[in-house]
Amino acid sequence: MNTTPSPPAWTGMVPVDDTALAVTDSGGSGTPVIYLNGQFATQGYWRRVIAELGPAWRHITYDERARGRKSGRSVDYSFEAAVRDVGAVLDARGVDRAVVVGWSYGAFVAAHWASGNPDRTIGAVLVDGAQPHDWLDDEMEQGIRTVFRRLHWLTVPLRVTGLTPRMTALEMAECNIQVGRLARERELGPVMDRITVPTRYVLASGTSFGSTGDGQERIRASVPAVAERNPHITIHAKVASTHGAILRKDFRTIADAVRGVAG
Repeated sequence: MNTTPSPPAWTGMVPVDDTALAVTDSGGSGTPVIYLNGQFATQGYWRRVIAELGPAWRHITYDERARGRKSGRSVDYSFEAAVRDVGAVLDARGVDRAVVVGWSYGAFVAAHWASGNPDRTIGAVLVDGAQPHDWLDDEMEQGIRTVFRRLHWLTVPLRVTGLTPRMTALEMAECNIQVGRLARERELGPVMDRITVPTRYVLASGTSFGSTGDGQERIRASVPAVAERNPHITIHAKVASTHGAILRKDFRTIADAVRGVAG
């Protein structure tokens, strides 16, 4: 009897467009899960979720363009490029379908990928992101540019550690502004309505970096309407952890959501 061997574990660079992405693939014959990072986060953020799910799953992580220690710089840091890169990584690793799990910015990428590629998506887990809400205005756009310009002196020396991206202050600011535009109800609402695969939200509580007052909770308050409109989308949990702590403190809840959409 012929059997297909399980793919071995692999770590390396995946060429895409004008750059290359640092990718880690645990290999094995389990259900593939691809993890999509926060805006300037790295693949290491997922280590607790991966450990909780264990070796019965095939875990694929990668650092986006100019993030981490190894992923190369690019002329294109657009959101559209980030969504395309999901397909490039899956293709490079020979994966037809996978569960997509995204946190923060990565949740937006996961939602767009699942919405546009249902034939390649087993299910999606959206961790405190992809919430349709009109939170960006002209004043906030200027504020974002100002913050990144002021922080640039700190981010440059940290590039060698992989803790900050190898991007200019303007490039980082524009990435954040683009997410604000994509989060608008008229933009993100139709994307969520088109999702046809099992999708679960895991929502945080409290504030996040750059938010003030109850702004973050008002953004999260848009999610029940999303789930009400689309029977494929549910709210798996709302946890007590903040946006920045959720992967560290609530990895078991996130892993349980992965099991739910895969099952």
